Amino acid sequence: MTRTVLTIAGSDSGGGAGIQADLKTVSALGCYGASVVTAVTAQNTCTVSAVHLVPPDLIRAQVDAVLQDITVHAIKIGMVGSAAAAAAVAASLRDCPIPIVLDPVMVAKSGDLLLEDDAIGALLRDLLPLAHVLTPNLPEAAKLLDTAPARDDAEAVSQAARLRALGPRHVLMKGGHAGGAQCTDILAGPRGTMRFSSPRIRTRNTHGTGCTLSSAIAAGLAQGLEVSEAVGRAHGWLHGAILAADDLAVGRGHGPVHHFHALWSRRAGAAA
Repeated sequence: MTRTVLTIAGSDSGGGAGIQADLKTVSALGCYGASVVTAVTAQNTCTVSAVHLVPPDLIRAQVDAVLQDITVHAIKIGMVGSAAAAAAVAASLRDCPIPIVLDPVMVAKSGDLLLEDDAIGALLRDLLPLAHVLTPNLPEAAKLLDTAPARDDAEAVSQAARLRALGPRHVLMKGGHAGGAQCTDILAGPRGTMRFSSPRIRTRNTHGTGCTLSSAIAAGLAQGLEVSEAVGRAHGWLHGAILAADDLAVGRGHGPVHHFHALWSRRAGAAA
């Protein structure tokens, strides 16, 4: 059976993040991707110039349409944009047995806001309790907890525990915003804490890394991997996508990662 991932997120007209990154990711990892658009953004590698939020009733109609017809094996939630959208998504998924990966998208790589101020409470109340895996970066985790970003490993572990107490079964604290030669993601769950580290790559082409990682985790869950296995595979695969990002040379700002780095390199090798 084809394994399917449903992504619920905003559209990035530049193609590097949001729905576009999600669909590229799950396709590259061998899954079929279905989608629910929560917002349409006018966006490129330099800026977000406009955002149009999709009405909550249309968001819910999209979710219901997909789930009524297509067998979905994992769900990824990214940008919801507003409290009303978060509530609409939660209403459609409240009794859903499918594993959910929640990426609490708040700010674009350009620094533009992608979440209304009053929506933090809706995330906490409506969506965190539904999450099988929550994947905040350090600033997002701090915003959810109304505290300062974690400054070291111990603080990151402590914040992960506090977030788990709000409902998610697992919390992956993404280490991209931390300093140091290594980029370390910390996974906290019922069985304890695990760390996934890779050498930090010097590149400005990291647009969509959060969307890509959470979608890669969802693809792993859809394919039957345990959470730790899905996170480990996603972490390593994203490292490869960032390593190959400069080969794309897309845009003048923060360019996208190379979602098809493994596929395109195999095709190039076959052509040679």
